[in-house]
Amino acid sequence: MLVILLAVIFAAVDLLPGDAASATSERGESAGDIAHRRHLLGLDQPVWERFGDWITGLPTGDLGTSARGEKVADLLAAPLPNTLLLGGIALVATIVAAVALGVRASVRPGGKVDRAVDLASTAAFALPEFVVAVGVMLLLSLWTGWLPAATVTGPDGGPADWTMLVMPVLALAIPQTGWNTRIVRAALADQLRTPHVAAARLDGLTTRRVLLRHALPGAWPTVATGIATSTGMLLGGAVVVETLFNYPGVGTVLAGAVADRDTPVVAAVSAGAAAVIALVLLLADLVRARTLGGRS
Repeated sequence: MLVILLAVIFAAVDLLPGDAASATSERGESAGDIAHRRHLLGLDQPVWERFGDWITGLPTGDLGTSARGEKVADLLAAPLPNTLLLGGIALVATIVAAVALGVRASVRPGGKVDRAVDLASTAAFALPEFVVAVGVMLLLSLWTGWLPAATVTGPDGGPADWTMLVMPVLALAIPQTGWNTRIVRAALADQLRTPHVAAARLDGLTTRRVLLRHALPGAWPTVATGIATSTGMLLGGAVVVETLFNYPGVGTVLAGAVADRDTPVVAAVSAGAAAVIALVLLLADLVRARTLGGRS
């Protein structure tokens, strides 16, 4: 599937108007200069040949050369940790908030808190990341001045201050918290109907203890699957969020690469994202297998 995905990406970038030679040309360059650069970049070859040359180097860690002459691996070395930091914090915040809200709503099904959480989670999931980003920027930066509107890069290549992470994390985490809260709530509702949870209730245990000690462990396989799905959504949303907040991550590099029609960079970012998603899906499957195996 990864090979097919990368082949589609190569074809899609090739179909965009213009090419990397013209997109990265300097003012005053002649048509002959652009044609020479097009030859150096291999753009005069069929797209399937360029894809074959690029993907054969992928197993050895060779991600190719960008349209501006930089090694793609070196180009991504600095922003990749920043994106992993942003996505990791957003994922942890999503998990904590979703589990807390889902458990709280399940204490009294159909009650006021349950209905409020259901409404809020539905609204949060319906909002795209860029809408949430604009909203938090207006509220926390332009109107109140509490947080900086844009990210300033520090000497180490990351954000100069931790406060610059707050709004990007919120923009990524809020929609996925809405999605995962609904998953946690539905998984707990299923668990509350199982015989062992009913037996725990008959034993006189409190609702909170039943939820945390008996229902939540059984809900983890479903919750883990939802979290794994959110990982892909977080990485996809990072492209927009990093661009809006001028965050020095892979999303900003990807946006520039698309503008430059820089196929090797676009494909390398996609391959890295796919590898992270595959790893998280594997971990979710292991959690599911362990939990279901423990029950049997």
